Amino acid sequence: MVTYAALNEAVIEGDVGAVESQVSRALDEGVDARSILTSGLIAGMEVVGKRFTSGEMFLPEVMVSGEAMHKGLGILRPILAKSGQEELGTIVMGTVEGDIHNIGKKIVCFLLEGNGFKVIDLGVDVKADVFARAIEEYNPNILGMSALLTTTMLNMGSTIDVLKEKGIRERVKIIVGGAPITEGFAKSIGADGYAPEAGSAVEWVKRAIISL
Repeated sequence: MVTYAALNEAVIEGDVGAVESQVSRALDEGVDARSILTSGLIAGMEVVGKRFTSGEMFLPEVMVSGEAMHKGLGILRPILAKSGQEELGTIVMGTVEGDIHNIGKKIVCFLLEGNGFKVIDLGVDVKADVFARAIEEYNPNILGMSALLTTTMLNMGSTIDVLKEKGIRERVKIIVGGAPITEGFAKSIGADGYAPEAGSAVEWVKRAIISL
């Protein structure tokens, strides 16, 4: 019989095969898909997030855990969709125009998905108009922008300006992050929040969703 503790550990260890087999086996045993998601996959990724924040886990390990969680989520997603299960909220994420750094953003995406959010990852080098179209198409609760270069971080502000011009700025809460980003910079460009690392980004999103 599959235990949540074993599934948690498989996620934490990044054991893709174990996650796939345990999720499938749990479903065969009649375990509710939502329970597998929350008590198995999400609980495992919450541990990963805490260990990453405390320095017990590092970027490559988090990436591996995230991939394992993704495999399990891929099995559960069709079942959850049929049952009408909704995510906690929708987040559009992207690295701003001119910047192709992806690792930090991807970790945030993994942790958000692992905490039950729907994440639309636009990738890297994302132009302001692409962010705007995503807001109009997906109607997200949160927009997250990342930058790793001082030369590209300014494109966060120009993106927010474009959203204002299009009259859609107030439709989303905006969080920014990346190595050169500070809380002061975030406030100066009109962002709603700033996260110095992945774990705090997830906590900020949780608080922001609750306040909506």
